[in-house]
Amino acid sequence: MGSATPGHIAACRGTGIAPIYSQQSIREMSRTQRTPEEVMTAAREAIAAEGWGETWGADADHLKTPADVDYTLAAGFCFFTIDPSDHVDGEADDYDEATLAAKYEAVKGESEWIQDFAGEHVTLSTGTSFSISDHDLKRAAVKYGKAVNEAMKLADYIKQASENAGQDYEIEISVDETPQPTTLAEHYIIAKRFLSGGTKLVSLAPRFIGELEKGVDYIGDVTALEASIADHNAIAEMVGPYKLSLHSGSDKLSMYTPFARATKGRFHVKTAGTSYLEALRVAAQSQPDFFREIVEFSRGRYETDKATYHVHATLEMVPGTDQVTDAKELERLYLELWDEVPEGKGFTNPGRQILHCTFGSVLTDATFGPALHQCIADNAGLFQDILELHFTKHLDALKKGMG
Repeated sequence: MGSATPGHIAACRGTGIAPIYSQQSIREMSRTQRTPEEVMTAAREAIAAEGWGETWGADADHLKTPADVDYTLAAGFCFFTIDPSDHVDGEADDYDEATLAAKYEAVKGESEWIQDFAGEHVTLSTGTSFSISDHDLKRAAVKYGKAVNEAMKLADYIKQASENAGQDYEIEISVDETPQPTTLAEHYIIAKRFLSGGTKLVSLAPRFIGELEKGVDYIGDVTALEASIADHNAIAEMVGPYKLSLHSGSDKLSMYTPFARATKGRFHVKTAGTSYLEALRVAAQSQPDFFREIVEFSRGRYETDKATYHVHATLEMVPGTDQVTDAKELERLYLELWDEVPEGKGFTNPGRQILHCTFGSVLTDATFGPALHQCIADNAGLFQDILELHFTKHLDALKKGMG
């Protein structure tokens, strides 16, 4: 929405964690009908108004094409997240040997580089070790081979375009938007391939174990997750170093401390979507009847809008507005007040997920979009206070893991 930066700044002051204030994916810009210039301008104006004098970043997220790069580079973005998920085979882990062999034959010609890793045995600083078998190579080639090739082409384009523009740049690789986790061998192969090709890789987002859905806490065994992240981080230390990146990081309070601890404080966490949900909290507290209308509208859009997300919420999980007369109860059911969440005891709120997935429909609706922007403008102080409280909880959980 372009109005969250003052709250972000209030939460970030004195934390020692470097903020990326200008962050929006191509997908989000399309859904909200915003341009990269508008995103950058909103951040810059707030930074100037709030007197932020420290480093800040600008992340052009989920880039897939050279046109995406040109579009965001022209606006001054300097951190580029490449998303080759369209080229990932998300079913590779489930193929039987015959199917895997056939799939491998189809991609072998463009993935010959993967044979460089045949028979490697890797021992990590965590004590975990793995050997890269023929099966591992074939699965990695089928699952990620084309994605790596396409991402490397885009990385080369970013390098050349940035140099032509006289601008420095950084690159993140994202392979997290897939249904199956990234194995340690796959992470190792992917990272070494990019770095050997000269990619300026500063962070990488594997697909972690468990479920990281939009608008809700981590779903899974947090203890097992921390051990897995520690192994992935050991690869990042050995091959890089580079940061591990947590996408869909919004509201994952139960895993923040373990994540920061397992990465030893070298991480990148994306939390963009949660600011919209906290904007809806402003509406709930200042204009409860308007919030009720947004909830009803979002329920009507959810079945369509959830198509591009991996989510579990259903409309049946949360009562409709006609069943909830109390305004505070409606806020609790659809936003949750985010009281302190004990480490490893995350929860999911289907109402919050429903509202998250429908942000584009609300913000681009001829009635709801302008009305919500006006609501935030009329209650800018409340929005800043709500965001400061919300993000302080996120940042405190991360700092706890950093010791």
